Amino acid sequence: MALNINTQLDLNARALGIANQRLELLADNVANADTPGYKARDIDFRTAMQSAGSGGDLGLKATSKGHVQLDGIAGPNTATPMYRVPDQPSLDGNTVDSQRENAAIAETSVRYQASLTFLSAQIRSLRDAINGGR
Repeated sequence: MALNINTQLDLNARALGIANQRLELLADNVANADTPGYKARDIDFRTAMQSAGSGGDLGLKATSKGHVQLDGIAGPNTATPMYRVPDQPSLDGNTVDSQRENAAIAETSVRYQASLTFLSAQIRSLRDAINGGR
């Protein structure tokens, strides 16, 4: 029975992609904390991972003519950012809460590191299986 490495590594690769996208959004929120009228955006990580596991369109995207097309290989998922409902909106219409942003960044960083650790362990176990444990 052939081993499909893509299926072995797919879930953690998707988690890394979603965590990366969320960290970019949170960084945008922090950078625009003093911008009047800026609306904070975020991703619901749990919902994004559930939709990533349901087999949506997760193909690789060629952004240059030099990229090789690899059909059937799933890349990191991207989730739809949503506007966050503020607890206390400011008078200038900005909805960024710096404490909430910092907490979300810390949470997402922990998730990102955990996904890297799991992915590293999976690669190590596959390498050990290929080398016969040597």
